[in-house]
Amino acid sequence: MAGLGRASATVAAGTMVSRVTGLIRNIVMTAAVGLIGSHAADAFGAANQMPNTVFTVISSGLLAGVIVPQIVKAVKTHDDRGSAFVSKLLTLGVVVLTIATALALLAAPVLVQIYAGQFSEEAQALTLSLAYWCLPQLFFYGLYALVGEVLNARRIFGPYAWSPIVNNVVSIAGFGVFIALYGLYEDATGWTPAMIALMGGTATLGVVVQAGILLLFWRRAGLHVRPDFRWRGIGLRHIGRLAGWTFLMVIVGQIAGAVQAYLVSAASGQDAANASLQQAWLLFMLPFSVIVLSLGTPYYTKLSEHVAEGRTEAVTADLGSLTRTVGIFMVGVLAAMIAAIVPLSRIFSKDAADAVAFSWVLAAFLVALLPLSFQFGVQRTFYALKDTRTPFFYTAVQAAVVIVTAITASALVKGGALDIAWLAVAIAFGQSIANLAQFALALTLLRRKIGALGLGPAFAAIARFVLAAIPAGAAGWGMFLLFGGTSGWSASDRFLGILGAALIGGTTLVVYAAILAAFRTPELAVAGRALRRFLPGR
Repeated sequence: MAGLGRASATVAAGTMVSRVTGLIRNIVMTAAVGLIGSHAADAFGAANQMPNTVFTVISSGLLAGVIVPQIVKAVKTHDDRGSAFVSKLLTLGVVVLTIATALALLAAPVLVQIYAGQFSEEAQALTLSLAYWCLPQLFFYGLYALVGEVLNARRIFGPYAWSPIVNNVVSIAGFGVFIALYGLYEDATGWTPAMIALMGGTATLGVVVQAGILLLFWRRAGLHVRPDFRWRGIGLRHIGRLAGWTFLMVIVGQIAGAVQAYLVSAASGQDAANASLQQAWLLFMLPFSVIVLSLGTPYYTKLSEHVAEGRTEAVTADLGSLTRTVGIFMVGVLAAMIAAIVPLSRIFSKDAADAVAFSWVLAAFLVALLPLSFQFGVQRTFYALKDTRTPFFYTAVQAAVVIVTAITASALVKGGALDIAWLAVAIAFGQSIANLAQFALALTLLRRKIGALGLGPAFAAIARFVLAAIPAGAAGWGMFLLFGGTSGWSASDRFLGILGAALIGGTTLVVYAAILAAFRTPELAVAGRALRRFLPGR
């Protein structure tokens, strides 16, 4: 457990710094191209969404779901501790990524029609130009995930969590140069080749550096790897069956995301649209990335080991423990984000009115923050059991709900029943409904597969956390009103928004922790130990 704790702390620290620098990156980016009603922001968002969407799904499923269990098994059973096996897998991965990137570049005009089909002609042209710069990220994101999962399987968690920081630093510098040269530029017209190269090239250069840094840590894995195209004899057919379902899950997720992007593009240049959905999702995912991934990534390797040993009772015990530990953090963070939602939104917006518009999009996503957090452990349990078909099934259901709700929102706008200013909010809320349905279905299917999950005590603890979070959130919201609300100082400026969000969120968390302490909540001690690992010398 001590090793697991150190690994969690390493991943959490790296992920936290990465997400904080990523937050700064997005703030600088919105200062360069705007957000609400910005043609340029929506164009860059659509171009950059193509590789990012693929990476998000691949890193959470295709690679993690197939590679980690296979490498853990190879290390335990092969005489060379898995070196030959990893050589063949990496060679295959690089070949597939090269082909996929080439095809994406050839299909760039089609992809622009899919993701930005309702943009103006000028905005579509800008999106296409930026896409040619952004799409090569596919290869380097894939390489980063591929090498990173191999390192994770060898219990080397730090580099994978820390290397995105350099990516963010490169992007911050590049976007800063853009601001220095051109200022805030929201139009889709007037873009020179140098402007396009600076924005698109900056985004891609960061990913290239991020992937390259991982290779510096390869020796620590203790694997002797070389190109090996002899893929026969490594169980490729078995891996293909596992990856096949996950690949279908990728396709399903892509279709749902493309439908959302296409439909919300109708609001581009007027109200919250593509860029607003992306920035709200990234802010929504910030606590998920810092807390859930930092705790869950080491647990996943442990789950894989328990499955290999046939210890089902240990798997369910780990799942319950992870759910409670994640829950005590995420419930408090959810209350803090709701209380500080307007100052948080002001960080990305040019004025208070845009901040309020953006905050509604973020609020619609926050509805599903807890279910999405708890589902991480459930989905990784399926992967540890080498079952990728079941996750495909419940992800397909989720994607269907996403598509139906997005189409419904678009139809309501076209029919006049819903103002176009609320289109992005409705699509985001549909995403949350889909995530709720996905979590409920995933729990049911996992229970059928391995029997009782023993999550009753964990969910009872979550209910106690929520009861404590309600007055804590009210205290934070009261502070926001005391600061003047939407007309006050915390919504008047980007930097004051950061200060206001910190004060409001911090107050909410302090009250939340005090209530839990007053009722002697046992999970509070576990959370305290997790936090103390970040202290110097710990």
